[in-house]
Amino acid sequence: METILEQQRRYHEERERLMDAMVKEMLYKKPGHRENINSEHRLKMLLDQYMDSTANLQDLYEDKDGQRKEEVQALSGPNEFSEFYSRLKSIKEFYRRHPNEISVPMSVEFEELAKMRENPTEELSNLVEFTDEEGYGKYLDLHECYEKYINLKGIEKVDYITYLSTFDHLFDIPRERKNAEYTRYVEALLSYLVDYLSRVRPLLDINAEIEEANKDYETQWENNTFPGWPKETGSALTHVGAHLELSAFSSWEELASLGLDRLKSALMALGLKCGGTLEERAQRLFSTKGEASLDPNLLAKNKNRKSGKGKDTEKQKEIARLESHVYRLAELVSSQRVATKENVQRKQARTEGERGDSDAEASASESEEEDDNEVPYNPKNLPLGWDGKPIPYWLYKLHGLNISYNCEICGNFTYKGPKAFQRHFAEWRHAHGMRCLGIPNTAHFANVTQIEDALALWEKLKTQKQAERWQPEQEEEFEDSLGNVVNRKTYEDLKRQGLL
Repeated sequence: METILEQQRRYHEERERLMDAMVKEMLYKKPGHRENINSEHRLKMLLDQYMDSTANLQDLYEDKDGQRKEEVQALSGPNEFSEFYSRLKSIKEFYRRHPNEISVPMSVEFEELAKMRENPTEELSNLVEFTDEEGYGKYLDLHECYEKYINLKGIEKVDYITYLSTFDHLFDIPRERKNAEYTRYVEALLSYLVDYLSRVRPLLDINAEIEEANKDYETQWENNTFPGWPKETGSALTHVGAHLELSAFSSWEELASLGLDRLKSALMALGLKCGGTLEERAQRLFSTKGEASLDPNLLAKNKNRKSGKGKDTEKQKEIARLESHVYRLAELVSSQRVATKENVQRKQARTEGERGDSDAEASASESEEEDDNEVPYNPKNLPLGWDGKPIPYWLYKLHGLNISYNCEICGNFTYKGPKAFQRHFAEWRHAHGMRCLGIPNTAHFANVTQIEDALALWEKLKTQKQAERWQPEQEEEFEDSLGNVVNRKTYEDLKRQGLL
């Protein structure tokens, strides 16, 4: 039998190994969404095992039965050697009776965990189950809750996309509609959110979140600021009512013009029954005009009303508490909520055939394409499109991307396709190369890619420009005293010789 001290040593070793395993798990690179969730679940299992070991270790240290104290005294007493040899004898006797018994060290268990982490492909099954609609924790699956919601009496019917945006707008539902059926719906919605969060974020302390929601709820309920339950609905004024002066009315028809709510308030102020149609309430209230005493048959049952009021308040408070839990948990799934709405809209925009094809592709390649965010399979080195995937090969050839153009002026840079090649003459790389050569990057040098050709063309252009430039000595005209027109050079020569 394992001694108390050996049990403590084993629990200490287990805690150290669990801590090391959790650190390695957190540092291990997770390539995708699925692996992130699996990693959190592995951390959750390690953490639970760590807490169990800690609890067992604490019980051993508290030593409520005194066995640890007795064992320590036996080991440290005057006969410690006899105690040692007696235990050694019992160990030898055990292995004599069980010669094939092997003691497996604890390190073997944690080596298996490390192999499982480093080789995720060997995990044949996922660590947690999700429905197809949830996409392994990416989206919400609120279809069952949506069916319960649209079957509530007196509730405005909405489509599923609208429901995804408003399922936590419980404060918009009238208080009169919040009955037992509504309570069951809120409980179902809350149950799903709790279960979903426990699968998507296993390390989240949901109980702590609910406790925090309860504290906020109690404060808001006491201050009558909880959404969906305004102050007047819970105050005593609605039960006491407001008196109505009947001397101004000559018939019950005139009273009926005040409406149901005002008649109800006046009947409650007199302690009368306040149910029935508009005509019944008006007749009941008008019958009390000028009467010194009220008809006992018209009086409401105070005891039942008070007891019912107390029960109703407790029910309302419990419903409001459930609503506060939904509000808090809905905030925690806000990102999945947005992604779910986009996913549903994307599915509804597809035809039936496209939907079937996309579902087949998703089931076949979900783990490869979505979870392994590595370099996509691209054997022909095709350029990537806007979605990060290689463009189709027919489109690659259509744009001439299989043709390469080399530009020596750009430092022997290679351009794929004629469109990119033509565009590069106006871009910074080519302009910088021309500037280094001392040549202006003008339209004359379009499609010139060799340095030698560019320099030769530049010399030719300079000679041509020089020939076309205006020369004052040859082209400027002057007129002498006899009216003869000569150029500037001849005019100056004649002037110096005094022949003008």
